[in-house]
Amino acid sequence: MNKTEIITEVSRMTSVSVADCEKVLDAFEEVLGGELNRKGWKNGIFDVIFKIMSKIKSKKRVIGIYFFLFMLSVNVWGQKEGRVLTQSVRGRVIDAASGYPVAYVSVYLMGKTEIGGVTDSLGRFVIKNVPIGRHDIQVSFVGYEPTIFREILVTSSKEVYLTIPLKESIKELDEVMVRPQLNKEQPLNKMVTTGARMLSVEEASRYAGGMDDPARLVSSFAGISPSMSTNGISIHGNAPHLLQWKLEDVEIPNPNHFADLSILGGGILSGLSSLVLGNSDFFTGAFPAEYDNAVSGVFDMKLRNGNNQKIENTFQIGLLGIDFASEGPLTRKHNSSYIFNYRYSTTGLLGDIGAVDIDGTLDYQDLNFKLSLPTRKAGVFSIWGTALIDKSKGDFEENTDKWESIGDMMKSSTKQYMGAGGISHRYFFNNETQLKTTLAVTYFKHEGTMTSYDWNLNSAPFLDLNRSNTNLIFTTAITRKFSAKFTNKTGITYTKMYYDMDMDLAPHQMHPMELISQGKGNTDLISGYTSSSIGISEQVTLNVGVNAQVLTLNNSWALEPRAGIKWQFSPKSSFALAYGVHSRMEKMDVYFVKTQGTGDRSVNKDLGFTRAHHVMLSYGFKISDNMNMKIEPYFQQLYDVPVIADSSYSVLNRRDFYVENALVNRGKGRNIGVDITLERYLNKGLYYMVTASIFDSKYYGGDRKWRNTLYNRNFIVNVLGGKEWMVGRDRQNMFSVNFKITLQGGDRYAPVDEVATLLDPDREVQYDETKAFSKQFSPMFITNFSVGYKINRKKVSHEFSIKSLNTTGCEEYYGHEYNFKTDKIKPIRGATSLPNVSYKLEF
Repeated sequence: MNKTEIITEVSRMTSVSVADCEKVLDAFEEVLGGELNRKGWKNGIFDVIFKIMSKIKSKKRVIGIYFFLFMLSVNVWGQKEGRVLTQSVRGRVIDAASGYPVAYVSVYLMGKTEIGGVTDSLGRFVIKNVPIGRHDIQVSFVGYEPTIFREILVTSSKEVYLTIPLKESIKELDEVMVRPQLNKEQPLNKMVTTGARMLSVEEASRYAGGMDDPARLVSSFAGISPSMSTNGISIHGNAPHLLQWKLEDVEIPNPNHFADLSILGGGILSGLSSLVLGNSDFFTGAFPAEYDNAVSGVFDMKLRNGNNQKIENTFQIGLLGIDFASEGPLTRKHNSSYIFNYRYSTTGLLGDIGAVDIDGTLDYQDLNFKLSLPTRKAGVFSIWGTALIDKSKGDFEENTDKWESIGDMMKSSTKQYMGAGGISHRYFFNNETQLKTTLAVTYFKHEGTMTSYDWNLNSAPFLDLNRSNTNLIFTTAITRKFSAKFTNKTGITYTKMYYDMDMDLAPHQMHPMELISQGKGNTDLISGYTSSSIGISEQVTLNVGVNAQVLTLNNSWALEPRAGIKWQFSPKSSFALAYGVHSRMEKMDVYFVKTQGTGDRSVNKDLGFTRAHHVMLSYGFKISDNMNMKIEPYFQQLYDVPVIADSSYSVLNRRDFYVENALVNRGKGRNIGVDITLERYLNKGLYYMVTASIFDSKYYGGDRKWRNTLYNRNFIVNVLGGKEWMVGRDRQNMFSVNFKITLQGGDRYAPVDEVATLLDPDREVQYDETKAFSKQFSPMFITNFSVGYKINRKKVSHEFSIKSLNTTGCEEYYGHEYNFKTDKIKPIRGATSLPNVSYKLEF
């Protein structure tokens, strides 16, 4: 396609004049012909982007930038055909139990033993001249179980870096046949018995519905209920706020943009970029002893180390945001590295330059980074962090003739800040013992206001909220591998929690605000654990441990035994059983609620932990090397759940970010069901996964009655799949199509109390709480898809993608509202469809 054809085509597709298109293309030619050649690729590309953006002054031209970048990636930066592109694969092989590097390990491409290498004395390896495309890498060494790393995507722009854990074999020497283990079948934590899944960053970017968001990605797994408007994670009918978020071994605040606003425990999308996240573990219950302060599950995330040999960059622009990421060596001599990613929402950027009205839009930013600093004798230090800023203003309609409900009479504004960072140190005493210590700080602040208006546009404050939490965390753990059959990990965590909250809320419109929650002070959460993995025989592994924690605010304490056993009774079949007691403290706002009747006394200060027994079984069957089936029945019994006395309210159904009532630990809960997963790993460009969950989730409120929980959907079925084709003359480009279909039980709700609603001064809808969650909407049918095209050129790649969430517009339930015009109460249902068109440049 020549210059005239490019200009004509882009003008037709974007409705931008031919003259304006020519100006933008001239800017490319000017930079490519002059400044880019003088400054070099890595610096000159920023001038390219800047000069293009400077010529874009309308929304249509903003859209046009995608087509320019994509077409120019094919035409301007194209290389000569007929040249086979290759890349290097580097990494490190470590002992799975101790983490110590393993030397002289064979690492090679499956089916191509001539393309491979051997690790050095520090466990490092380099495989050069690996052809572009997907590859399986096999690792083997005498005395260790061989491992296969599946689906490794090799591109022209970035080196691949792998950390490969090897499990020491406990087989007798006279046995020769050893079946390789697939990396996708095992979580990163080797003391897990069942109920865990390892998440790869590549899956987060590939799976339809994932939207590069790890929180949305896990909704593809069995037992997880997906939502469209939020990424809150409901596991087996549990509320999203009962999940624990961890990053680099530290519990962090909710890491999602606009966290806890639509639903407690979730947000709109993750602030943790897939460009810097490493492989992580996701637990759905009966997790090992090292995890405390969690009831439903744990999302244990890691930041990866940057490339310590060369600088690599990524620029990405899309409807959801503009990203820039970079990684590279700090000093090659000491193998130190950096990696960071910064993102600014596209809507926020357009609002800043005046292209759109900022009211009613989402303005967000996030930053993630990690520095890896190895030393010769003092171990490895790392400095890491994540942070986000969110701003939003409600779209207020001043024309009262258009008002229909109480929501139209409110104007809101909110700001949120979240940050977490720390310094970690890993030290090996020898090849069997390591000590890891982390000192971290986390911070969360929420500022919110709401103003109510009457029909004469008189205003009055309705909500004034200022809350912040700061945690100082010290955690240390020592891991000792006593033998191939016995490994122990023991650690302690001390968290100093500072809180400051002040919330005033008006009982009705145009009424004075009243104090709901106020508190300032500090308290401590202290926990310790010991966990052991014991190889009873070559087929049977036993994992046992105990966790203990205490909250010094009211001296609540918990002692939690954990145990699991796994039996690999044939090369293709395994059986596992795990049990654990788990507990979780409430969020800090709960402990300092004040009511009109109690004055300055905090009525919930003595509230104890929510506790749970969890039992999970698992049967796994390997149908073939690329296909696996897993069946996992489970039972969870919750007790000491905070409820309102003589009421149907329970924190197991909590959605709001604040509580305004006194609670007591008299509630219960029960979740029972079975998860089924059939998965075909990506092979020859094709993968798919089918999951089915049948479950029942009940709770026992303060009125001593059993009811359905808010999240009891009864069934969830997911069908996920995709296909990749290597295309082009030399089959070096990749075209991919991915889809996801979900069928799940409908949203639950309580019947409306129409008499009480009509008596309310604001016509705020009142519900019949004696029949809480007894009603259910019809099942939900949700579809997602993504299409991508990746172009590999020498030392650079370009990717154009279209991703869609809830393509068919399935509606969710948000509550009921009273309509002033029709004088009727109706359910609020809406379809949140989230599209993202993006272009990614890696160089």
